[in-house]
Amino acid sequence: MKSKRVVIVGGVAGGMSAATRLRRLDNEIEIVVIEKSGHVSYANCGLPYYVGGVIEEEKSLLLQTPESLHARFRLDVRISSEVLSINGKQKSVTIKELATGREYVLNYDKLILSPGASPIVPPIPGVERALTLRTVEDVERIVSQVNLKPKNAVVIGGGFIGVEIAENLIHRGIDTSVVEAAIQVLAPLDPEMATLVAKEMRSHGVKLHLGTSAKSITDKSVVLANGVELPADLIILAIGVRPDVSLAKVAGLKIGSRNGIAVDRNNLTNDKNIYAIGDVAEKTDSLDGSATLVPLANIANRHGRVVSDHIAGRKVREVKTIGTAIVKVFDLMIATTGWNEKRLSQTKRKYKVIHAHPNSHAGYYPDSKQMSLKLIFDAKSGEILGAQGIGIEGVDKRIDVIATSIRGGITAPELADLELAYAPPFGSAKDPVNMLGYIAENILSGLTKTAQWSQIAEYQEMGYQLLDVRGASEVARGAIPGFDNLPVDEIRERKAELTNKNILVSCQVGVRGHTATMLLNELGFNAVNLDGGYLTWSNSPAAEKVLINN
Repeated sequence: MKSKRVVIVGGVAGGMSAATRLRRLDNEIEIVVIEKSGHVSYANCGLPYYVGGVIEEEKSLLLQTPESLHARFRLDVRISSEVLSINGKQKSVTIKELATGREYVLNYDKLILSPGASPIVPPIPGVERALTLRTVEDVERIVSQVNLKPKNAVVIGGGFIGVEIAENLIHRGIDTSVVEAAIQVLAPLDPEMATLVAKEMRSHGVKLHLGTSAKSITDKSVVLANGVELPADLIILAIGVRPDVSLAKVAGLKIGSRNGIAVDRNNLTNDKNIYAIGDVAEKTDSLDGSATLVPLANIANRHGRVVSDHIAGRKVREVKTIGTAIVKVFDLMIATTGWNEKRLSQTKRKYKVIHAHPNSHAGYYPDSKQMSLKLIFDAKSGEILGAQGIGIEGVDKRIDVIATSIRGGITAPELADLELAYAPPFGSAKDPVNMLGYIAENILSGLTKTAQWSQIAEYQEMGYQLLDVRGASEVARGAIPGFDNLPVDEIRERKAELTNKNILVSCQVGVRGHTATMLLNELGFNAVNLDGGYLTWSNSPAAEKVLINN
């Protein structure tokens, strides 16, 4: 009896995960992987670090070869081969060998599409000068240009790839500018968090041009929409990616609302013999069930496993996504999961926000580093809707714990109940995640009320007195305009000085503000704590407006 043949288009994360999983499940099935580039199963997430010399050898990026994959898994891997078309009725693909130009037809029983996503290239004059970063061949072209020792570079796009490549160009001693059409870098972050990243980049010499776009590219420069002309010996496009659905469209597969291939819970397309996985496939958002695009390797790998299990007749679990991601920017780690406040504010869902600035481990143990955390949760149920974290260390595990909590249905107050590993070098007896839970519990139970950095003017209009409860020396180093100063330790003795019953309280990070708010309420005042205190405000657009006006 002839064995079944599965053809996989794309041999990186999703495609190769599908191929190897399928082989482990079925030793007889014929598996053919078609890869357009000259490499397979490479670490595309590591490409920016090869540019910067952090990863010194290109071979470190090449995890497998066609030969090694055949030796261990008996996979038929065909590199430098492009699938030109799909004939769903005949269950066949037309393939072109790029080296020879030979075309041939290959039949399949099941087809898995994993072509990934293509870099967005804007239709501006001179764009052919710019380089993109997707494959090993792409990084080879960039490295060859870097080795010519260009004086300056312009990175167009301030997303994950843009900030990573900018850092690595700085490592190579190249004067680097980043152009981003949005008013901030890293769109998944909310603005008061993104400011921390911008500060870090500028402190290492990256020139940021935010809120403007590239209008044209000349032989020696990039001209921006605001009229600024940036010298550019090297130009890299990192605007973003879009699902590579060219094959799918020709094959008549359904394209979803986000312009990715529409799939069901098993990653099947509208053709019962064709699956789509990874960046090319639309995902289901775990929070609201909508279609979404999440071009991340872990999701692609999970998709590969799901389709292989489904082909093998195994029961599979639907893969919904919460979009957990992390990126390194110089000395900072930046991590996110779930939705941000910008997105939630466009919905009718009522939510609460917490900002905290805890230490990465016990403060009395050497080298503790402060981090910034933001938690967003449902105003009634406490369901965790999203989180963001920025810091030098410890951010990754806190966001991973919160991401796991989202998946497990743990509410924001229940974060206080988590028993997390603790010893002074690694954490605190009240872990930052526990602290977020304590704060959420206080808010949802009605014990305390908080205000956000964006609401200060609103409270002023309502007649609230603004009270900074830090010490005088701290206030001298920086304060929010309009706040009076009364240190928390002096409130009991000086309460007669407070003539306004309604008080908005601020401190450095919100901790002393909470103590002061509780005390003032006990003393008969109506006190509200400014969430995240002065530190959160100082990184917000509100603080930036003050600096501009002054």
